Amino acid sequence: MVRLRGGLLVIDDTTLDKPHARKIEPVTRHWSGEHRRGVRGINLITPAWTDGDRMAPVDDRVYDKADGLTKDDHLLAMLDAAEARGFEPSCVAFDSGYAGLADLKAVRAHGWTFLTQLKSNREVDPDRQGDRPVSEVAIAAEGTVVHLEGFGSIRVFRVVSRDGDTGYRATDDLAMDELSRLAIAERAWAIENSHRASKQCRGVGRAPVRSSPGQRNQIALALRAFLGLERDVYATGISRYEAKARIVRG
Repeated sequence: MVRLRGGLLVIDDTTLDKPHARKIEPVTRHWSGEHRRGVRGINLITPAWTDGDRMAPVDDRVYDKADGLTKDDHLLAMLDAAEARGFEPSCVAFDSGYAGLADLKAVRAHGWTFLTQLKSNREVDPDRQGDRPVSEVAIAAEGTVVHLEGFGSIRVFRVVSRDGDTGYRATDDLAMDELSRLAIAERAWAIENSHRASKQCRGVGRAPVRSSPGQRNQIALALRAFLGLERDVYATGISRYEAKARIVRG
Protein backbone atom coordinates (compact mmCIF):
# COMPACT_ATOMS: atom_id res chain seq x y z
CA MET A 1 0.00 0.00 0.00
CA VAL A 2 3.00 2.33 0.28
CA ARG A 3 5.98 3.36 -1.81
CA LEU A 4 9.13 3.32 0.26
CA ARG A 5 10.72 6.19 -1.65
CA GLY A 6 9.12 9.61 -1.66
CA GLY A 7 5.88 10.34 0.09
CA LEU A 8 5.51 11.98 3.45
CA LEU A 9 6.11 10.39 6.83
CA VAL A 10 3.81 12.02 9.39
CA ILE A 11 4.25 11.40 13.11
CA ASP A 12 1.42 12.34 15.45
CA ASP A 13 -0.32 11.08 18.55
CA THR A 14 -3.94 10.77 19.56
CA THR A 15 -5.66 10.03 22.85
CA LEU A 16 -8.02 7.08 23.07
CA ASP A 17 -10.57 8.39 25.58
CA LYS A 18 -11.07 6.35 28.74
CA PRO A 19 -12.73 8.92 31.04
CA HIS A 20 -14.14 6.41 33.52
CA ALA A 21 -11.27 3.91 33.53
CA ARG A 22 -9.54 3.47 36.88
CA LYS A 23 -7.95 0.02 36.56
CA ILE A 24 -6.81 -0.13 32.92
CA GLU A 25 -3.02 -0.20 33.09
CA PRO A 26 -1.85 2.17 30.30
CA VAL A 27 -4.50 4.83 31.09
CA THR A 28 -3.16 8.15 32.41
CA ARG A 29 -3.94 11.81 31.80
CA HIS A 30 -2.93 13.28 28.44
CA TRP A 31 -3.62 16.44 26.52
CA SER A 32 -6.37 15.96 23.95
CA GLY A 33 -6.46 18.20 20.90
CA GLU A 34 -10.04 17.07 20.30
CA HIS A 35 -11.24 18.18 23.74
CA ARG A 36 -8.70 21.00 24.14
CA ARG A 37 -7.88 19.88 27.68
CA GLY A 38 -6.29 17.06 29.64
CA VAL A 39 -8.29 13.81 29.64
CA ARG A 40 -7.86 10.25 30.85
CA GLY A 41 -6.97 7.81 28.13
CA ILE A 42 -4.32 5.88 26.23
CA ASN A 43 -1.86 7.94 24.23
CA LEU A 44 -1.18 6.32 20.86
CA ILE A 45 1.71 7.55 18.70
CA THR A 46 1.41 6.65 15.03
CA PRO A 47 3.81 7.32 12.16
CA ALA A 48 1.86 7.23 8.92
CA TRP A 49 2.84 7.38 5.27
CA THR A 50 0.88 9.46 2.79
CA ASP A 51 1.17 10.54 -0.82
CA GLY A 52 -1.50 13.20 -0.35
CA ASP A 53 -4.31 10.83 -1.28
CA ARG A 54 -3.71 7.55 0.52
CA MET A 55 -2.80 7.34 4.19
CA ALA A 56 -1.47 4.22 5.91
CA PRO A 57 -0.19 3.77 9.48
CA VAL A 58 3.20 2.05 9.32
CA ASP A 59 4.02 1.65 13.03
CA ASP A 60 2.60 2.41 16.46
CA ARG A 61 3.74 3.08 20.02
CA VAL A 62 1.74 3.39 23.22
CA TYR A 63 3.08 6.15 25.43
CA ASP A 64 2.82 4.64 28.90
CA LYS A 65 4.54 6.61 31.66
CA ALA A 66 5.10 3.34 33.54
CA ASP A 67 7.51 2.23 30.78
CA GLY A 68 9.93 5.02 31.65
CA LEU A 69 10.12 6.02 27.97
CA THR A 70 9.44 9.57 26.83
CA LYS A 71 7.67 10.56 23.62
CA ASP A 72 11.09 11.56 22.28
CA ASP A 73 12.36 8.03 22.97
CA HIS A 74 9.45 6.61 20.99
CA LEU A 75 10.05 9.04 18.12
CA LEU A 76 13.71 8.08 17.83
CA ALA A 77 12.80 4.38 17.85
CA MET A 78 10.18 4.88 15.15
CA LEU A 79 12.60 6.79 12.93
CA ASP A 80 15.14 3.96 13.27
CA ALA A 81 12.43 1.41 12.46
CA ALA A 82 11.31 3.36 9.39
CA GLU A 83 14.84 3.45 8.02
CA ALA A 84 15.36 -0.26 8.77
CA ARG A 85 12.21 -1.01 6.75
CA GLY A 86 13.58 0.91 3.78
CA PHE A 87 11.58 4.13 3.95
CA GLU A 88 13.07 7.16 2.21
CA PRO A 89 10.49 9.93 2.78
CA SER A 90 10.70 13.24 0.99
CA CYS A 91 9.94 14.91 4.33
CA VAL A 92 9.08 14.00 7.92
CA ALA A 93 6.31 16.11 9.48
CA PHE A 94 5.45 16.39 13.18
CA ASP A 95 4.20 18.94 15.69
CA SER A 96 5.99 20.94 18.39
CA GLY A 97 5.77 18.09 20.89
CA TYR A 98 8.48 16.30 18.89
CA ALA A 99 10.63 19.29 17.98
CA GLY A 100 13.40 18.87 20.54
CA LEU A 101 17.00 19.16 19.40
CA ALA A 102 17.54 15.40 19.67
CA ASP A 103 14.51 14.81 17.44
CA LEU A 104 15.59 17.30 14.78
CA LYS A 105 19.13 15.95 14.76
CA ALA A 106 17.85 12.38 14.46
CA VAL A 107 15.83 13.21 11.34
CA ARG A 108 18.89 14.88 9.82
CA ALA A 109 21.10 11.92 10.77
CA HIS A 110 18.82 9.66 8.74
CA GLY A 111 19.39 11.90 5.72
CA TRP A 112 15.84 13.23 5.71
CA THR A 113 14.36 16.71 5.97
CA PHE A 114 11.65 17.78 8.40
CA LEU A 115 8.78 20.21 8.71
CA THR A 116 7.71 20.84 12.28
CA GLN A 117 5.86 23.31 14.45
CA LEU A 118 7.70 25.62 16.83
CA LYS A 119 6.27 27.02 20.03
CA SER A 120 6.16 30.82 20.09
CA ASN A 121 8.73 30.96 22.90
CA ARG A 122 11.31 28.81 21.06
CA GLU A 123 14.46 30.90 20.83
CA VAL A 124 16.30 31.51 17.55
CA ASP A 125 18.95 33.94 16.33
CA PRO A 126 17.96 35.76 13.11
CA ASP A 127 20.83 38.26 12.87
CA ARG A 128 23.74 37.08 15.04
CA GLN A 129 22.61 39.49 17.74
CA GLY A 130 21.59 36.80 20.20
CA ASP A 131 18.70 34.41 20.71
CA ARG A 132 15.16 35.65 21.19
CA PRO A 133 11.67 34.05 21.07
CA VAL A 134 10.60 33.33 17.52
CA SER A 135 7.43 35.35 18.17
CA GLU A 136 9.63 38.47 18.45
CA VAL A 137 11.38 37.87 15.12
CA ALA A 138 10.21 39.48 11.88
CA ILE A 139 9.32 36.58 9.59
CA ALA A 140 9.08 37.26 5.86
CA ALA A 141 6.15 35.94 3.83
CA GLU A 142 8.45 33.44 2.08
CA GLY A 143 10.02 32.39 5.38
CA THR A 144 13.18 33.57 7.13
CA VAL A 145 16.40 31.66 7.70
CA VAL A 146 17.50 31.80 11.35
CA HIS A 147 20.00 29.99 13.54
CA LEU A 148 18.75 27.44 16.06
CA GLU A 149 21.31 26.93 18.82
CA GLY A 150 22.61 23.39 18.93
CA PHE A 151 21.30 22.56 15.46
CA GLY A 152 22.18 25.15 12.82
CA SER A 153 20.24 27.03 10.17
CA ILE A 154 16.52 26.48 9.68
CA ARG A 155 13.84 28.30 7.70
CA VAL A 156 10.90 29.55 9.76
CA PHE A 157 7.43 30.39 8.45
CA ARG A 158 4.75 32.40 10.22
CA VAL A 159 1.26 30.92 9.91
CA VAL A 160 -1.97 32.72 10.85
CA SER A 161 -5.05 30.53 11.26
CA ARG A 162 -8.60 31.49 10.32
CA ASP A 163 -9.41 32.39 13.92
CA GLY A 164 -6.39 34.70 14.13
CA ASP A 165 -4.01 32.47 16.07
CA THR A 166 -0.36 32.71 15.05
CA GLY A 167 1.86 29.67 14.74
CA TYR A 168 5.35 28.92 13.46
CA ARG A 169 6.68 26.16 11.22
CA ALA A 170 10.32 25.27 10.68
CA THR A 171 12.31 23.14 8.25
CA ASP A 172 15.94 22.33 7.63
CA ASP A 173 15.25 22.51 3.89
CA LEU A 174 16.43 26.08 3.43
CA ALA A 175 15.16 26.13 -0.17
CA MET A 176 11.57 25.36 0.82
CA ASP A 177 9.13 28.08 -0.15
CA GLU A 178 5.68 28.90 1.23
CA LEU A 179 3.81 26.95 -1.46
CA SER A 180 5.87 23.83 -0.77
CA ARG A 181 5.33 24.22 2.97
CA LEU A 182 1.60 24.58 2.46
CA ALA A 183 1.46 21.50 0.24
CA ILE A 184 3.24 19.39 2.86
CA ALA A 185 1.03 20.74 5.65
CA GLU A 186 -2.13 19.87 3.71
CA ARG A 187 -0.90 16.33 3.11
CA ALA A 188 0.13 15.93 6.74
CA TRP A 189 -3.35 16.92 7.91
CA ALA A 190 -4.66 13.61 6.53
CA ILE A 191 -3.39 11.86 9.64
CA GLU A 192 -6.10 13.61 11.67
CA ASN A 193 -8.73 11.99 9.45
CA SER A 194 -6.89 8.69 9.80
CA HIS A 195 -7.00 8.90 13.61
CA ARG A 196 -10.72 9.67 13.53
CA ALA A 197 -11.48 6.83 11.14
CA SER A 198 -9.46 4.28 13.12
CA LYS A 199 -11.54 5.11 16.19
CA GLN A 200 -14.92 5.22 14.48
CA CYS A 201 -14.50 2.41 11.95
CA ARG A 202 -12.23 -0.07 13.68
CA GLY A 203 -12.62 0.52 17.42
CA VAL A 204 -8.93 1.07 18.07
CA GLY A 205 -9.62 2.09 21.68
CA ARG A 206 -12.45 -0.28 22.61
CA ALA A 207 -10.68 -3.26 24.14
CA PRO A 208 -12.74 -4.50 27.17
CA VAL A 209 -9.60 -5.56 29.07
CA ARG A 210 -7.51 -4.05 31.86
CA SER A 211 -4.00 -5.34 31.15
CA SER A 212 -1.50 -3.37 29.14
CA PRO A 213 -0.70 -6.33 26.80
CA GLY A 214 -4.39 -6.76 26.07
CA GLN A 215 -4.83 -3.09 25.21
CA ARG A 216 -1.73 -3.09 23.01
CA ASN A 217 -2.88 -6.23 21.17
CA GLN A 218 -6.27 -4.63 20.48
CA ILE A 219 -4.61 -1.50 19.12
CA ALA A 220 -2.28 -3.47 16.83
CA LEU A 221 -5.10 -5.67 15.50
CA ALA A 222 -7.40 -2.67 15.01
CA LEU A 223 -4.72 -0.87 12.98
CA ARG A 224 -4.20 -4.00 10.92
CA ALA A 225 -7.95 -4.18 10.26
CA PHE A 226 -7.91 -0.48 9.40
CA LEU A 227 -5.30 -1.17 6.70
CA GLY A 228 -7.58 -3.82 5.23
CA LEU A 229 -10.45 -1.34 5.21
CA GLU A 230 -8.27 1.30 3.53
CA ARG A 231 -7.22 -1.16 0.84
CA ASP A 232 -10.88 -1.82 0.00
CA VAL A 233 -11.66 1.89 0.02
CA TYR A 234 -8.92 2.61 -2.52
CA ALA A 235 -9.95 -0.35 -4.68
CA THR A 236 -13.68 0.45 -4.76
CA GLY A 237 -13.71 4.23 -4.40
CA ILE A 238 -16.28 4.21 -1.60
CA SER A 239 -15.89 6.00 1.73
CA ARG A 240 -14.52 4.38 4.87
CA TYR A 241 -17.90 4.66 6.54
CA GLU A 242 -19.74 3.04 3.64
CA ALA A 243 -17.15 0.23 3.64
CA LYS A 244 -17.82 -0.34 7.33
CA ALA A 245 -21.60 -0.21 6.79
CA ARG A 246 -21.36 -2.86 4.07
CA ILE A 247 -19.50 -5.14 6.47
CA VAL A 248 -22.17 -4.64 9.14
CA ARG A 249 -25.02 -5.19 6.67
CA GLY A 250 -23.31 -8.27 5.27
